Amino acid sequence: MATLNVNGSNRDFQAEADTPLLWVLREQLGLTGTKYGCGIAQCGACTVHIDGVPTRSCVRPASTVSATEKIVTIEGLSKNASHPVQKAWAALDVPQCGFCQAGMIMAAAALLKEKPKPTDADIDAAMTNICRCGTYNRVRTAIKQAAASASA
Repeated sequence: MATLNVNGSNRDFQAEADTPLLWVLREQLGLTGTKYGCGIAQCGACTVHIDGVPTRSCVRPASTVSATEKIVTIEGLSKNASHPVQKAWAALDVPQCGFCQAGMIMAAAALLKEKPKPTDADIDAAMTNICRCGTYNRVRTAIKQAAASASA
């Protein structure tokens, strides 16, 4: 038995040492907003924050996350989808199929925390998530809108 701090609560789980954090979150803790996409940390659908750093949870063994590290999933980003990024995503209809969007939102939220007024180059560098539907222009616009609303 081990413990993770997820979305502000200590949660117990039991898994093999090499079990990816993604599967502990989804299967044992019931936090299914974090998605499995590729399993090799390329697509970003599995992005969560660990101590504020966007992390691809599909390749991070849960056993390597200490109980003192704070994990935030899409479910814990805000109450009632009130984070500026979530509001911008909804206002601009960013998702098409929506599968990758939780990871995109988590990456964008981390970017805005680090750089409240990101340039296009900052967005390009931070947003390495893959979207099969190609909503990249709407993602960029939403990030800029979220930055503007957060600074207003």
